[in-house]
Amino acid sequence: MSKKDVIERPFRVGIVPIPGFAVMSYACVADPLRAANLLSGKPLYDIVHFAHDPVAPSSGAASISDCIAIGTDVPLDLLLVIAGGDPFAVQDKALFGWLGRMARKGVRVGGVSGGPVILASAGLLEGRRMTVHWEHAVELAGRFPDLMIEKRLYVMDRDRVTCGGGTAPLDFIHALVSDHHGGDFARLVSDWFLHTEIRAATTPQRSGVLPGETLRSPHLQPVVAAMQDHIGDPLSLSQLALMAGVSTRQLNRVFVETLGVSAMAYYRRMRLEIAKRLMRGSSMAIAAVAEATGFASAAHFSSAYVAEYGCRPSADRIAASQSTRDTGSVLPRKG
Repeated sequence: MSKKDVIERPFRVGIVPIPGFAVMSYACVADPLRAANLLSGKPLYDIVHFAHDPVAPSSGAASISDCIAIGTDVPLDLLLVIAGGDPFAVQDKALFGWLGRMARKGVRVGGVSGGPVILASAGLLEGRRMTVHWEHAVELAGRFPDLMIEKRLYVMDRDRVTCGGGTAPLDFIHALVSDHHGGDFARLVSDWFLHTEIRAATTPQRSGVLPGETLRSPHLQPVVAAMQDHIGDPLSLSQLALMAGVSTRQLNRVFVETLGVSAMAYYRRMRLEIAKRLMRGSSMAIAAVAEATGFASAAHFSSAYVAEYGCRPSADRIAASQSTRDTGSVLPRKG
């Protein structure tokens, strides 16, 4: 679609708010489009909501009403799936099939926060660069090892759009509005939300900032950020030291003095924390969790898990599952 076509008629955005979606992610998509209409004095963007039921509940008290049934044939320019909670639990064949049909019709399809997980489950991200909320990235890579996952705010790759969620859609929508109506108008829309510092798509999703006293060490910040970016393919101590611009001995000294553990012990603990979340909150096989968190084998992973948590990964999963059944609740997830 040309810019001239966009100007002559509203650009129609379909939004699929998966029940339990995060309000922040939704608002950062929909509100800038509403503001664009308000500030321009004409309908530049039209939003249509889709769900299986007329009302789609969020993870909080808010909900979206007057949703059109998923599968309805409505002309769209962009279709975005917004999901929070546990998007891996969504196994909706009707939704997957409809998304595939819309994609084949030439509609640009995307996902926000956990939405890219649903697109991956529908087979719509093969051969495309993409991103997802950082909480889901490790599990997604474990389930779909061929995906080209990038650790950034949003990715626009031809007919696919993926966004990490949270406040990242503010930057994605800024780019969209800028492409349609120019940078000056896009900045006006962003200013409406006091969003004056526009972030590049390549901006990392996580700051890597450590608590308290660690802020006084300039060496820890780039190292911790690198650790976060290399969970499944751990870096060596010499590689981390090279990034920090210090010797391996000096890097270890900084970690011990600041955090009380060596650099590699901190790194392993970080990977085990992610592994524990995957064991308790996903159905991934132990070997897959081990591979996704950078352990050489399931046996090596199990040994490290016992040393850190005092129980085997399988026993921890059973205990967590039993606790969930007893309390009638689910483990909290972000997004």
